[in-house]
Amino acid sequence: MADAISVSAPVSGTDKTLTFETGKFALQSQGAVIARIGKTQVLATANAAKGVRDGIDFFPLTVDVEERAYAAGKIPGSFFRREGRPSQQAILTCRLTDRPLRPAFPDGYRNETQVVITVIGADQVNPHDVLSINAASASFMISGIPFDGPIGAVRLAYSQDGTWIAHPTFEEGENATFEIVVAGRELDNGDVAIMMVEAGGTEKSFEFYESGAPKVDEAVIASGLDASKVWIKESIKLQRQLVASVIATRGPIEPLKYTPVLDYTDELFAAVERVATDKLQPAIRIALKSDRNAAIDAATADTLVALAEEFPGQEKAIKEAVRSLTKKLVRQRVIGEGVRIDGRGPADLRPISAEVGLIPTAHGTGLFQRGETQVLNVLTMAMPKMNQMIDSITPETSKRYMHDYNMAPWANGETGRVGSPKRREIGHGALAERALFPVVPDQETFAYTLRLVSEVLSSNGSTSMASVCASSLSLMDAGVPIKAPVAGIAMGLIYEGGKYTALTDILGAEDAFGDMDFKVAGTADAVTALQLDTKIDGIPADVLAAALDQAKEARTQILANMNSAIAEARPEVAATAPKIHTIFIPMDKIGEVIGPKGKVINTIVQETGADIAVDDDGAQGIVTIGAVEAWRMEEAK
Repeated sequence: MADAISVSAPVSGTDKTLTFETGKFALQSQGAVIARIGKTQVLATANAAKGVRDGIDFFPLTVDVEERAYAAGKIPGSFFRREGRPSQQAILTCRLTDRPLRPAFPDGYRNETQVVITVIGADQVNPHDVLSINAASASFMISGIPFDGPIGAVRLAYSQDGTWIAHPTFEEGENATFEIVVAGRELDNGDVAIMMVEAGGTEKSFEFYESGAPKVDEAVIASGLDASKVWIKESIKLQRQLVASVIATRGPIEPLKYTPVLDYTDELFAAVERVATDKLQPAIRIALKSDRNAAIDAATADTLVALAEEFPGQEKAIKEAVRSLTKKLVRQRVIGEGVRIDGRGPADLRPISAEVGLIPTAHGTGLFQRGETQVLNVLTMAMPKMNQMIDSITPETSKRYMHDYNMAPWANGETGRVGSPKRREIGHGALAERALFPVVPDQETFAYTLRLVSEVLSSNGSTSMASVCASSLSLMDAGVPIKAPVAGIAMGLIYEGGKYTALTDILGAEDAFGDMDFKVAGTADAVTALQLDTKIDGIPADVLAAALDQAKEARTQILANMNSAIAEARPEVAATAPKIHTIFIPMDKIGEVIGPKGKVINTIVQETGADIAVDDDGAQGIVTIGAVEAWRMEEAK
């Protein structure tokens, strides 16, 4: 058995220790690192193909997370008693890991690359998702694969007394008002550039606010981004120590030899710029997405004809050069003229509309439209027995608030596969769920199980934030007493010539041509969710703080529009929804309610037609009675 190379360091401000180890497991992997915090540990393996697939025009990076039930001392609950498809938590961890890693690979690197994170120890105290980001980065650092790391990551929990807790336990997270995950890289000047942010409030956020805890607003988040740098640097420092130990023990790490793939030459781009600029300039000023795309397609076709003899057989390269030129022209117009594709200024919103009560059979509906982005959200309410059971390696065992997101190809006027949700759909649904979760009343206050489904009817920029707005509308339409309406907005950013320009309410093309995708959701005075990704080497924290303030102005305008459709929850649940009443009874009386072999409760159900559920997991028994017709519920009560 090979001797392990291990480095450890205390996590500042905590009693925890972060450890990276290599040389003992997965010896044939190009890079393999065990990362530990507490008794939670993950194995990250990084590998890359030696060559490039023919015709590949993108960077094929794959991140997979394998959750093993044995890590938590469990046997899988499935019929086959083994792990099947990835859980939603595993998919979200894949996305969380992928996002800060992807910008750290060099341009032109197209070798198929994969990092697989296997959770081999889950102590039910310390989460494994942020540990996975650090482990993945460490595995690339010792693999020889071209990677501009290290990338460090930390989760911070904002406690009720207004302090940030690094690498919080599950319990510390639940007792906090807000959690934020930040990943970044260290710059030459010693500062940290932010590369990814994922954040959200907790179930108890507004309960804590009402008891006097400070609300999480833009200033608090800015302080969290700044505070995160300490622990990001600690992870980066420890990864560099691991690399130094590997070199000292085994010798230099042999870099992977690769040939950069160029989409086009400088000569070809100059020719495209000469031929296509005059055709593209008017095209990028067309506001309507379909018309703009048609004009750009026509300019591309003309360019292909014009350069066919000068660059024979290079149609694909010419198309890529036209796309790059389009990006260049769009960015120049924003930076130089302060005017965007559709004629708006950097901080301007598109036209907004909101409606409720569109489907009479539904329990709650909300339709939200912002420019060409349109989302319909439909809410279904049910008895608590419909809570989703979770079979995972974390302490979470059930969910009573669920949000699903669907987007078919026709939302973009295209054809394509329709079926099970992809990682993108799962991620967008989870983001919208996180945005509304803090304002939803708990199950003891409002007994219903809630499932929201967002159907994207038209897409041109931030359907996930439109889903947040539509969800808030449908909750209020259904009579769910949420703490406050929630709206979301997507921000973009262009960095050119040392200048950062933040864009409010980005179009799909601005997302593709920009350097940052930044989504913020919240009430009028508190942030409930946040997500940020960059395509460049990170964003200064002060730039993000300014973008947060700009996002709040937009959120305030959107909330005002939503309030014109419905400003607060309806006083009663919809006529089509079940009517639920909850009775608390002493634990020693539960047997009498149920009766021998369920005889008493079954008789009540048969005679009244009501649905009855008994929960005896807490300090007292909870009997929930439900029926669509209120008289049935009253009779059963």
